[in-house]
Amino acid sequence: MAESTIPLDPRPKPKPENATPEDKPKPPIASHAHDRDLAASHSIRGFRVGERANPVPRPHDLVRPIADHVRNAPLQMDARAFGKMTRGKLKPDARIDLHGMTIEEAHPALISFVLGAYDRGHRLVLVITGKGKYRDTPGPIPARYGVLRHQVPQWLALPPFKQAVLQVTPAHIRHGGHGAYYVYLRRRGA
Repeated sequence: MAESTIPLDPRPKPKPENATPEDKPKPPIASHAHDRDLAASHSIRGFRVGERANPVPRPHDLVRPIADHVRNAPLQMDARAFGKMTRGKLKPDARIDLHGMTIEEAHPALISFVLGAYDRGHRLVLVITGKGKYRDTPGPIPARYGVLRHQVPQWLALPPFKQAVLQVTPAHIRHGGHGAYYVYLRRRGA
């Protein structure tokens, strides 16, 4: 097999003048400095024994969390009031707790609550969805937990809420954190 191969570079390699078959070049001894230089030149970080391979766990969810979408939405309200609201300094005028409800029960309850609060002239309401329960669903497709937590912001962006809702943002930890949303309502007649 070796006899039938064709070298890529047909020129013969020059041999040192005083080389003997016993003189084989020894591989260089690796040092930590050499490893660091090599890692820096290839832009990879060195690894040491006892160190965790991946210290930051990767999210296994392909879709970004809904709280990121809500948090990154453009600001529609007064920046000063928004800052107070996100720091938990504003007290909600009303609240609804959707814990334990199914989607079929929660949607009409949310419509009634938000539109009723808008009619009464409330500006800030708190919608508590809960964080959701982890359910080990059989099947090849993983299921998301926290169905209401993901669904409520989407509902609030569509009619009939759109006429009443000005801004939706995750609640401060004092009012429920990731399991609740602040819903800032428009002024009546505006």
